[in-house]
Amino acid sequence: MQLPFIPIRDLVIFPYTISPIFIGRGKSINAMKLAEETGGKIFVSLQRDSNVDNPNFDDVFRTGVVAKVLQSLKLHDGSYKILLEGLQKGVIHGIVNGDDAAFVEVSLIDELSAGNDKTTEYLLEGLHTNFTQYVKTTNKVPQELFNAISAFSDPYKLVYTIAAHTIPKISELQNILELEPINAKIEYLIELIQMEIELFKLDDKIKSRVKSQIMKNQREYYLNEQIKAINKELGRDDDGKADIDEFETKINSSLMPPEIKEKVLKEVKKLRSMPPMGAESTVSRNYIDWLISIPWGVYTEDNNDIEMAENILNRDHYGLEKVKDRITEFLAVKQISKEIKGPIICFVGPPGVGKTSLAKSIAESLGRKFVRISLGGLRDEAEIRGHRRTYIGALPGKIVQGMKKAGSMNPVFLLDEIDKLSSDFRGDPASALLEALDPEQNINFVDHYLEVELDLSKVFFITTANSIDTIPHPLRDRMEIIKISGYTEIEKLHIAKDFIIPKQLKNYNIEGKIFFDDKSILKIIRCYTKEAGVRNLEREISSIIRKSIKMIIKEKLDKIEISDKIVHQFLGPEKYRFDRAKLKHEVGVATGLAWTPYGGDILQIEVSLLPGSGKLITTGQLGGVMRESIDIALSVVKNKSDKFSIPAYKFKDCDIHIHVPEGAVPKDGPSAGVTITIALLSVFSEIPVDNSFAMTGEIILRGNVLPVGGIKEKVLAASRSGIKNIILPKENKKDLTDIPKEVISKIRVYFVESIDEIADLVMNKL
Repeated sequence: MQLPFIPIRDLVIFPYTISPIFIGRGKSINAMKLAEETGGKIFVSLQRDSNVDNPNFDDVFRTGVVAKVLQSLKLHDGSYKILLEGLQKGVIHGIVNGDDAAFVEVSLIDELSAGNDKTTEYLLEGLHTNFTQYVKTTNKVPQELFNAISAFSDPYKLVYTIAAHTIPKISELQNILELEPINAKIEYLIELIQMEIELFKLDDKIKSRVKSQIMKNQREYYLNEQIKAINKELGRDDDGKADIDEFETKINSSLMPPEIKEKVLKEVKKLRSMPPMGAESTVSRNYIDWLISIPWGVYTEDNNDIEMAENILNRDHYGLEKVKDRITEFLAVKQISKEIKGPIICFVGPPGVGKTSLAKSIAESLGRKFVRISLGGLRDEAEIRGHRRTYIGALPGKIVQGMKKAGSMNPVFLLDEIDKLSSDFRGDPASALLEALDPEQNINFVDHYLEVELDLSKVFFITTANSIDTIPHPLRDRMEIIKISGYTEIEKLHIAKDFIIPKQLKNYNIEGKIFFDDKSILKIIRCYTKEAGVRNLEREISSIIRKSIKMIIKEKLDKIEISDKIVHQFLGPEKYRFDRAKLKHEVGVATGLAWTPYGGDILQIEVSLLPGSGKLITTGQLGGVMRESIDIALSVVKNKSDKFSIPAYKFKDCDIHIHVPEGAVPKDGPSAGVTITIALLSVFSEIPVDNSFAMTGEIILRGNVLPVGGIKEKVLAASRSGIKNIILPKENKKDLTDIPKEVISKIRVYFVESIDEIADLVMNKL
């Protein structure tokens, strides 16, 4: 079938619909006139690109509509407005572009009614529902038109008419025209209508929000203008001006250095010229406020009474003589030299030994303000040195914040958990602390936010750590390290009697009704706690007090005396054996001493020989250094094989399995070298080891024993475990001076230089 052809730029005409279009191209006008002369039928199709003036076959969509020209009206510019009625869908097979008009070869498509198809009926119900919701939501379809469309029974007519009045996008309308069968058309149209509803709701929400914000801003502006007018009538200054004047008053009365005062006054001058509601004004105000809030020139007077300081320190802490001596030395020097710089001390010790509480007591004994910040897990350098003011939400660093909180320039400043600093792409906080913790540099400490020099030389910095190994060396070098090792059993007894129990009884308001004897306290220490500090001891005592209160109330008692039996009744079965070390003689088992950040411990290293081919098996989460110690120990044993009558075939025909108990706990370090060597010698020579001896030391290939660290913690751990004989490297003899006399008096220490000396002590044929 051949028909005159009009390509349409921005409109899709559907069957069963009447649409007005404007035409101005000569061929389109001639095609319209020709159609009127030959019965009024014409074919229309959408152009792919509306900018093409003379489209060919590839420039138009194949699917279009046979339409009838109902009316034509010539406009004053020579173009025509015509009214078209869509009759039937068709597909173009070719275009004939004549000189005057264009013609197309078209095959018609019969779009039949869906009949009684249940799926179509269900989809039509959904279409009616969505169309109704669209009309109610948008109010874009008049009620009369809605009623007329709803009355249509033919699915195609209904779909085409609804699409023409709801869908604005040309590409989507063309898709609806092309889609077959009817169910696909309906599903696609429902999806488009739902999308239009959501877009309308979103647009309406945005418009409402904008309108609300505009009304709010207008209201605020109106109220602000009213306030200004009222203040003017009452003779008051504008609030913003009053704030700036207050800033100037505070600056002029401040003790800040002249160069800083000049800088702040310049910032105030800039603030006067800024709009009071602007973001830049807020930044400037915050900056000025921070500079004013620093306690420039404010120093608390030190209490130089040494005796009073000693009383306070002794009141709060038992033992710790080194720390107390260091504080009293500082007070003594202060009386001679007023310009002495604040010391930088690092307390290193296991958890629960009183590092943080000791810092509080030092502040009280000196009569200074106390500030504490925790550095655990800190990984942003800006937390120490502050953020640049250009960043949103910028703040000074924690040191400046602490100075503001203290209200003086010479507080006792505690930097807790300095060994747990982290670093990532945001910087290295440990490096940022180098300036603050250097007595030669911190007189000119600069915070990135304040951008002025801050004198920290009078600050008494105290840091705490569980281990110095994880503190970067440059930072460690700037601090005076004071080690606080674990407490002995006697020290724990005194701490419990003089500090923990009175404190807990006071907290529970039950003083004079619960009494502990020494035996009950020792039982708690020996059988229910295993730690260097006293934190768990305090928890267990607190648990006993709570259970005692419950018993007093239930049984209406006047008082209760805590005995061994009551401790067992309240705390349950013993968690730890007092003499838990295996003191018997065994082949392939040797007792070593270990150090951890949480105190000392004993390790019984086990070695077993299995039929095999000389393979070495290690278990127990051992680190790289400890594995190296195993390799060295095995080489030493092979060198000593003649002395201990070890046949050579054992090294070739047996697999060696070395196990260090508590496999879930990572272990590393050279201290276990001698213990591993003795266990290997024992299993190869089949000579048992006397496990009443505990040993520590680094082994080298020549069989010599080198010194190791953590001697005090290791000796205390051995004492707690009931071991009476300890073997130490000879060069560690100097470290025994730190060990309490009551511990030394109960043990016997052997100092050795070689593995042969240890073997002579612990390996004897029974």
